[in-house]
Amino acid sequence: MIPDDKVQALIARFEFLEAKLSAGGGGADFIRLSREYAQLRPVIAQVQAWRRLTADIAGAEALLAEPEMRALAQEELSALRAKLPEAERAVTLALLPRDEADARPAILEIRAGTGGDEAALFAGDLFRMYCRYAETKGWRVELLDESPAELGGYREVVAAVRGEGVFARLKFESGVHRVQRVPATEAQGRIHTSAATVAVLPEAEEVDVEIRPEDIRIDTMRASGAGGQHVNTTDSAVRITHLPSGIVVTSAEKSQHQNRARAMEVLRARLFDKARRTADDARAAERKGQVGSGDRSERIRTYNFPQGRMTDHRINLTLYRLDQIMQGDLDEVADALAAADQAARMAEMET
Repeated sequence: MIPDDKVQALIARFEFLEAKLSAGGGGADFIRLSREYAQLRPVIAQVQAWRRLTADIAGAEALLAEPEMRALAQEELSALRAKLPEAERAVTLALLPRDEADARPAILEIRAGTGGDEAALFAGDLFRMYCRYAETKGWRVELLDESPAELGGYREVVAAVRGEGVFARLKFESGVHRVQRVPATEAQGRIHTSAATVAVLPEAEEVDVEIRPEDIRIDTMRASGAGGQHVNTTDSAVRITHLPSGIVVTSAEKSQHQNRARAMEVLRARLFDKARRTADDARAAERKGQVGSGDRSERIRTYNFPQGRMTDHRINLTLYRLDQIMQGDLDEVADALAAADQAARMAEMET
């Protein structure tokens, strides 16, 4: 049953936003209202289609009382009622609480976990997988910070992924990714298990997070890398410490000014993510959902190279096309995770 009070409240909010935006204006408030209006518009379209259908059904039912129109009305009524379940489902889906961050770009962080050099190589493989996926979506990937490993791959890599709906597609990637394969350095052909941690954070705007100058400490330092790699000859690297939270962010490209801007961008994203997680704690405690909590300590996926298999443990999805997935073919996985989340939230609404 579709809650009429919720529908009425949404329509009233949509009409308010429409009037407010028609009056013009600018600034951060105007941008925020425009974003909310854009998110509500498809919801209202589904509601209006459902209302038209229910009105048509009521009209056809009224015609049943007229003998000369009864046969025609019964035929029309049968066709209209057949459309009703799908229309109601569409409205129910549209009414599900939206993650306001879904439309945002994202900060992608990948860190090598257990497994030494093999974990770093796997972190590099994951980064390339996401870069290829971004390319198929027309998104831009900007490298913000990297710590290359001696034998290849990364100890840590941070990038901004920009485009339409990036966070919505990548947010379920947060967690521990495990790989099972024979490392190139393994002489005996034994399968090793390694891991890398992925964090996907919605990119924050300055209006989302207030960072007071007295709450941060900025240090400049000479960049250094393993084996002489990734070394800058000037003191251009920047490290920003957010004193209240203890979050530390570094950026070590060639321009100190650019490093500061990039480090602040990542710091804003981490603080925004921290605030979102705090706000969601109570809800997450009640319902972890089929796709899990998204906690980065949670093992979410296994990539088994000898079997050519990828298994997502949260939704028990196994695909035997690992080569294509590592080449960035992630849509089937992303769609399944989004559908599972949608189903869990619908079930929550019904309880």
